Amino acid sequence: MHYLLRYTYTWLLLGALLITSCSQKVDPEAQIIVDAALTAHGAANLDQSVISFRLRDKQYRALRDNGAFVYSRTFTDSTGQRIHDVLSNSGFKRTIDDKEVELPEEREKAYSASVNSVIYFALLPYFLNDVAVRKEYLGEATIKGEPYHKVKVTFAQEGGGDDFEDEYVYWFHKQRHTMDYLAYNFKEDGGGSRFREATNSREVGGVLFQDYNNYKVADKDFPIQNYDRAFEAAKLEKVSEINLEELQVSKLQ
Repeated sequence: MHYLLRYTYTWLLLGALLITSCSQKVDPEAQIIVDAALTAHGAANLDQSVISFRLRDKQYRALRDNGAFVYSRTFTDSTGQRIHDVLSNSGFKRTIDDKEVELPEEREKAYSASVNSVIYFALLPYFLNDVAVRKEYLGEATIKGEPYHKVKVTFAQEGGGDDFEDEYVYWFHKQRHTMDYLAYNFKEDGGGSRFREATNSREVGGVLFQDYNNYKVADKDFPIQNYDRAFEAAKLEKVSEINLEELQVSKLQ
């Protein structure tokens, strides 16, 4: 009797795991590639750390303590006021000249998204094992004569935030396991897609950071998984450079 109960329980457990795996759309090949990239980029060194950098005229700081986070940006606006934005697990707040201000919901949402987006891209591929992430292996590609694995990332609605409909494609070098290119398609605010080429790779605090050349294509509905071909054919327009300056990484004590 006890054996039968254990046998039944085991199959129920296996069935539940199978259902969970299917619902999360786990692609074993894509998972192996992403895990190798996280190791190559030193992502484990970000689990309990403080990262700071300057992007254009703004100073950013990201504190991560496993699941807890505090992101901030500081800058001076056109009127000379000092703006300090803080996004954390508990929400968003803005201070102007050290005085907290109330914001309309729409503006608070926009500022939160802006801070989060900069930190997200700066720390990639760190976030690619988040619970809401769905990975799909798209095959191999060649860019500038180098071999790559191509992985598509989408997000589950539950846990995927307001931008769960966004799509990403990453190109990971087959030997170095580095994330050398990425493309994304944003659905909100009119949408739009971009292709980024990593430049100036350097290690800071055991973490591999990269700057990017940012490209676009004229066709708004261009499939982002084909950006590598358009890049090889010189059909993309460079629109900006994303350069992280004054990078520092320190471990939490």
